[in-house]
Amino acid sequence: MKPPQPPPPPGPPTSRLVAIWVPDWPVVALTLEARQQRRHSRTRQGAPHLTDPATEPVAVIGARGVLAASAPARRAGITTGMRLRTARSLCPELTVLPPQEERQARAFETVMEALTSLLADPTVARPGLALSGVRGPAAWIGGEEPLAAALVETVTQEADVECQVGIADSLSGAVLAARQGIIVEPGRTPEFLAPWPLSALLTCLPLSRLRRDARPLLETFTRLGLRTLADLAALPRKDVTARFGPLGGRLHHLAAGTHHEAPAMPRPVQDITVASDLDPPVERADTAAFTARHLAENLATRLLSAGLAVGRLCVAARCEDGTDLARTWMLEDTPTPTELTDRVRWQLEGWLSGRSGRPPSSGLTHLSLTALELSPATTSQAGLWQARGHQAQARAHRAAERVESLLGAGSIQVPQVVPGRDPRSRVRLIPWGENEGVGESAGGEPAPWSGALPEPSPSIVLPRPVPARLTDLQGRELGVDIHGQLDGVPGFLSVDDGADDAEDDAVESVPRMESVLLWAGPWPVDEGWWTSRGPSRRAYLQVVTDVGPPRLLVRSGRWWLDAVYS
Repeated sequence: MKPPQPPPPPGPPTSRLVAIWVPDWPVVALTLEARQQRRHSRTRQGAPHLTDPATEPVAVIGARGVLAASAPARRAGITTGMRLRTARSLCPELTVLPPQEERQARAFETVMEALTSLLADPTVARPGLALSGVRGPAAWIGGEEPLAAALVETVTQEADVECQVGIADSLSGAVLAARQGIIVEPGRTPEFLAPWPLSALLTCLPLSRLRRDARPLLETFTRLGLRTLADLAALPRKDVTARFGPLGGRLHHLAAGTHHEAPAMPRPVQDITVASDLDPPVERADTAAFTARHLAENLATRLLSAGLAVGRLCVAARCEDGTDLARTWMLEDTPTPTELTDRVRWQLEGWLSGRSGRPPSSGLTHLSLTALELSPATTSQAGLWQARGHQAQARAHRAAERVESLLGAGSIQVPQVVPGRDPRSRVRLIPWGENEGVGESAGGEPAPWSGALPEPSPSIVLPRPVPARLTDLQGRELGVDIHGQLDGVPGFLSVDDGADDAEDDAVESVPRMESVLLWAGPWPVDEGWWTSRGPSRRAYLQVVTDVGPPRLLVRSGRWWLDAVYS
């Protein structure tokens, strides 16, 4: 059965976009870095061996498996998404590296410098992917096909890397067209996008935070029976936005291949710029990072105070000899101070390290940040079912930023759920503003934890475990054998006085026997065998009785009540 097709856009497209994509960029960035370090170390004797992905098998691996692999590694059979154990079995000499966004961002400046010879103002969507308008450059060079060929040739000659170019009517169309290295005819972008799976939308989101938030939403779409972009695009956009919030509306826009719509409220007359003079001139990236952080935090505060969202960030610098440098980063969201700081720092490191191929001939004397494509933050619609919560979260976010600006960084701490095996170790107090991604692996996905409890987490964790007794129907207390299994079928549960109904202490003096209706587990945890104190063994069990909420029990010498579900 042919999947439903989204309706074609009325009339010819108003614009065309070009996407320049470097496949396996995490490994390609390492290749560029290794080449540059080798050039600098040729004159030194005894220089350490540097891994070169161009000649050696190298793979960048996160929690979701192989993220990128060098050509020698791919010839050995390693593919994207493959698990580390499988990759090691295919290539024992494989060099494994974690993803490093900083290195990838710095090295991408080389590609951006090459693109500026043909494109007026290319934008960094993320390291490894650049975007720009088509009409002007295509008219100057003689058409879209000559432009695509010229871009590939220029990047190959000036940056010494291979890239793929895609051209289409929308952002998602251009990005996915670059994956195939094709040009989509005007007006055919919805048809081109229709058969792609929903997971393809992740490649069209510039921020890792957006991709992390989009994954569970795309899984929800899949459970609802949506498989392709055509399935999502066929739904009414208004209904998708009302049910799934602004992110659902954005994903619908991308799936349908439509352009970003203009904000409902007027844009501010002027863009917001923050600037600082550097005296003495700065020649080191680590020295410039301090000023970059100050400017980024100042810009974020001004955007927050004005209630504005920013589409692009322009980082500009002036050298001591009068040379001007500028680069634009795509944001498409209201950025946090940390996100702004990272992009400014990456850009400065790309300039000052000479990775652009044209390093500054003198130190930087002036640095400025400009927020472009501003729009009222209130134009982002909260979901129909979560509007109040969304607004409350935004107010709390603004209040926390104001308090921290008065008391200093790290003065506010918030609880954060992190990966772990038990509810007590999964909650930490983390400085506010630094909690995103805490406890996650480098690839953005939680690493597996042997013995971890399934979701959801208990709503109440007792300050101290309370003694309990779990027996079978005959009254024999149950235990957990060496294989991590119960040695019987739970029948009754009793908790010592004050465990869950403290107000009944004066009435009840004997633990109440509750009938066990359902149970799950146990989940054994063996740890500490590597310490001088010796191993620690415990097992968790979820039980549902005929009285009260579900409980979480732990077996450690005896049974204890550890937490309660609501």
